[in-house]
Amino acid sequence: MYVPPAFRMNDLAALHQTMREARLASFVTATEEGLIATPLPLFLVPEEGPYGTLFGHLARANSQWTLPPRGDAMAVFMGPDAYVTPSWYASKQHQKVVPTWNYVAVHAHGPAEFFEDADRLLDVVTRLTDLHEQPRAEPWSVGDAPASFIQAQLRGIVGLRLPITRIEGKRKMSQNRSTEDRAGVAAGLAASDRAGERAAADLIPR
Repeated sequence: MYVPPAFRMNDLAALHQTMREARLASFVTATEEGLIATPLPLFLVPEEGPYGTLFGHLARANSQWTLPPRGDAMAVFMGPDAYVTPSWYASKQHQKVVPTWNYVAVHAHGPAEFFEDADRLLDVVTRLTDLHEQPRAEPWSVGDAPASFIQAQLRGIVGLRLPITRIEGKRKMSQNRSTEDRAGVAAGLAASDRAGERAAADLIPR
């Protein structure tokens, strides 16, 4: 990922926070048959390894796990993003302005490890479920389903462990614009009917 210094995210806690908030990642591997990407919910264990470790699962029928990866895999996490019109810039009077796109992205790289052990799979499925059910008033749990049914379902998936060996983040939120231009962009995005654009407005430096 091309990351100019003004947009580089260096704080590991901020990188991890973006990964958690993204909820769904794109898991990418390069194989002899070409690039393969699968959208996956992943959870992060931050204390496992220097940059943390990601866990998730794929459908057993997904060929991605059977094709040997060429080099490290990558998990792509996207944060808030928004189109930025030059109309919001105070500097538009001199006409030397163009549209752009503001966004937050984190790329986590590491060797992909796949596993089929039923106990490990149950742990991953349980932790993913608990993570996303937790905000609900009446959370559903894996234990609410019959154990025999869950065991049958586990036979249809394969676990993924991705220890992060390299991580890079980019927060492009108009940092390269003047204070007046940033204020205009923030105001424009804050008035949007899109929740993601309003979230991007909150990330623009004032």
